[in-house]
Amino acid sequence: MANYWLAVGPPKNWETAFEQKNIWGLTARQKHLWESLAQADTVLFYATQPISKVIGYGTVQTKFRQSEPLWPDEIAQGKVIWPLRFEFNVAYCLPPGEWKTYTVTSDVLKLKAGRGFQLLEDDLARQVISQFLPVSEFEQAERPLSLHEELKQKLIEIGKLQGYIAEPEYPFDIGKLDVVWRRVERSVPTYVFEVQVGGDIYHALAKLKHAFDLWNSHIFIVASQADLSKIGNLLSGTFHEIINQLKPIELEKIEELHKRKRAYLDLEKELGISLF
Repeated sequence: MANYWLAVGPPKNWETAFEQKNIWGLTARQKHLWESLAQADTVLFYATQPISKVIGYGTVQTKFRQSEPLWPDEIAQGKVIWPLRFEFNVAYCLPPGEWKTYTVTSDVLKLKAGRGFQLLEDDLARQVISQFLPVSEFEQAERPLSLHEELKQKLIEIGKLQGYIAEPEYPFDIGKLDVVWRRVERSVPTYVFEVQVGGDIYHALAKLKHAFDLWNSHIFIVASQADLSKIGNLLSGTFHEIINQLKPIELEKIEELHKRKRAYLDLEKELGISLF
């Protein structure tokens, strides 16, 4: 059974961890904890003062030893302080600008954080994780997903398999984007997706155009064949400025890509070479 862990460190160390493709480390004295870490264990990211909160969570991918300095304190001292490292996949993380304002903490967590890296009780970990999204992943599992939500979940999983930080409901100044993929935690969205299932096509295209204008993102709209025809008309008129940037995708293509990605991952697991 997978365990839950609390990883504790200063904000600057978390910034470095995300910039270095999601790596965390433990000291040699924490070897017994590092050895207990297993693939697919969940890790909660706790940033110490002045944040003093959990800023996100993810799952363990691989463990390795390292003899090269990585974090600011290691570089300043010219030695490795945290040689027992692991790579993790980010399931969800707040943007750095929200670390101070978004409250995901408790007095119990603050007390525990003082003891550094440690195992967490399942109930406490689940309670913390559930605070990040309006509907937690645990509640979602108890009810059937709509086609819109199902396609979003597939896009998120595909993004993670591609090695991106994949997130739903990404907020920006004119609303929320259905799904975005980012290269590292502090970066802007590299890929942006709007899933069109019976919604407002005009508004979806407006959000995608704004994302392109803001970040020069690769923009996609996932829709039925009937809606793709309407989108083509809008691209020839009102949204002509993004006609060469926007890539329409049929709903069925996402299903097909997800199925193929999962089959590829299953084969890797069978061969023992999967990182997930």
